[in-house]
Amino acid sequence: MGYRSLTDCVNDLERNQHLIRIDSPVDPNLEAAEIQRRVYQAGGPAILFTNVLGSTFPMCSNLFGTLERARFIFRDTFENVQRAIQLKVDPSEALKQPLKYWRAPFIAMQMRPKAVRSGPVIQNETKLTALPQLKSWPDDGGAFITLPQVYSEDVRAPGLNKSNMGMYRVQLSGNRYSPDKEVGLHYQIHRGIGVHHRAAIDAGKPFRVNIFVGGNPAMTVAAVMPLPEGMSELTFAGALAGHRIPMIRQNHAASIYSQADFCIVGTIDPNRQLPEGPFGDHLGYYSLQHDFPVLNVEKVYHRKGAIWPFTVVGRPPQEDTVFGELIHELTGPVIPTVLPGIKAVNAVDASGVHPLLLAVGSERYVPYRPTTQPQELLTQANAILGQGQMSLAKYVWIIDEACDPNLDVNEIDTFFIRMLERVNWKRDLHFQTRTTIDTLDYSGSGFNEGSKVVIAAAGPPVRKLPMEIPANLRLPNGYSNPQICLPGVLAIAGPKFNSKSKPDHEIRSFCNSISAEEPINQFPLILIVDDSQFSSGSINNFLWIAFTRSNPASDLEGIEASIESKHWGCAGSLVIDARIKPHHAPPLIEDPEITKRVDAMAARGGKLAKYL
Repeated sequence: MGYRSLTDCVNDLERNQHLIRIDSPVDPNLEAAEIQRRVYQAGGPAILFTNVLGSTFPMCSNLFGTLERARFIFRDTFENVQRAIQLKVDPSEALKQPLKYWRAPFIAMQMRPKAVRSGPVIQNETKLTALPQLKSWPDDGGAFITLPQVYSEDVRAPGLNKSNMGMYRVQLSGNRYSPDKEVGLHYQIHRGIGVHHRAAIDAGKPFRVNIFVGGNPAMTVAAVMPLPEGMSELTFAGALAGHRIPMIRQNHAASIYSQADFCIVGTIDPNRQLPEGPFGDHLGYYSLQHDFPVLNVEKVYHRKGAIWPFTVVGRPPQEDTVFGELIHELTGPVIPTVLPGIKAVNAVDASGVHPLLLAVGSERYVPYRPTTQPQELLTQANAILGQGQMSLAKYVWIIDEACDPNLDVNEIDTFFIRMLERVNWKRDLHFQTRTTIDTLDYSGSGFNEGSKVVIAAAGPPVRKLPMEIPANLRLPNGYSNPQICLPGVLAIAGPKFNSKSKPDHEIRSFCNSISAEEPINQFPLILIVDDSQFSSGSINNFLWIAFTRSNPASDLEGIEASIESKHWGCAGSLVIDARIKPHHAPPLIEDPEITKRVDAMAARGGKLAKYL
């Protein structure tokens, strides 16, 4: 639907039984977040909380809680946007099937933002402390905006053409922020607003930033879309919304989305930072307190009847998982045109997205010689690591499509089986050390610092993967309880990590105590973990433990490892040390008192009871 406001969307969802209205009081401090997490996990509806403690504004969550509901919200535009992207991939399709693509010119018109003089959002003013103070996890540093649309313009060329809009988290309160005057902005590396920040530093002056909350849901999706640098998110939002995005142009100030529910207006001094965080983040751990930019707030606007949308992030899957699924549906066909030879990619949600990326590539350049080892796959993997947010991938597993022409990159267990049947640990590991990793990933050697590894597989199978633990399996002292995670993947409970030892000392000692002829080497991949029962309990547990708690350069070792011509490999099993280490951020744990309160809410019955 071409909603003109979030209220239009909420009313439409309620009419069609996709949303329930809750009039009993809800506390934005931890309680609303725990309700949201439970309702999402139960596949429940969107929720409108009309009685929010400490604020006169209602809150809405779980708008994108299921892929079916997200498709319903964009039911009038989604297919047209898909077709427009298909034309980008192959423009000749318009000539082959003109009836199918007849709306393309109209979509192009909708992609142009519309300059307006006024709009509903600037009709009323409030203050930061009057906004819903959402706190999602017990150790969060304050209240946060979790569905912001952060809009900035380039000081060198202000205006819509070089604007950026992203979903960068916003801390409303806490730490050293002046109440009602400052908010914290956390933006990671490889984000478009960083270009504007750099330009402001070079120009020696502040740059203007507006934070929109609410409005058409297309603006929320546009804020998380990995668009090419220089392409305005407003153009994509217009196509998905079904109408041109109206922007209020202001003299000497950044434009304002006229249909937003809220807008926080301010400037960033590019040379000033304050501590931001902690914040319970989408990897399933807290991102810790670090210095980040500060928005000096000038105005807080809101429309009449404004609704405050929010989400909650934590260990995947959460509601933001659906954003990834939507993006995949829209952009999947574009991948081969951007990355020649790549057939499909999957930034694995269960591992926190950036830690693990799976890819299917193709060996095309030597068709007259049978493929027995990765060649062009390595070029393709490097292309992935040079592409926007995919460059943050820590583990890239890539396989030749000829290994299994029917392989679906989203069938993760089958993908790992095909890889592990073929991979040669002496040859197929390729490290990048002392490089950048995701800001939110604390497995590395420092803030934004860590390593990457490409694991490539091609050719016929070289082993049969075991599905049972050998009766004569031997483990070194201190290691116990072996459990199978997947065929060929063994989790072993290790001793608690010794913080006094060097990062890779214990795991190297484990490997040095085993020879390549021992039965354990039937498993090409071994995890050393704190709890092998938990790690093997589900594929999501395996993915979360293995790839969020390890830094390739320091936590990968191998049985009978060696270095030849500066290339590291091993003759026996590859071993990942996936234990919790002192420098890791703590995992997210709910407040037991809030849990009891929500349990009691479920026991009382009512609209939400069956989802809690």
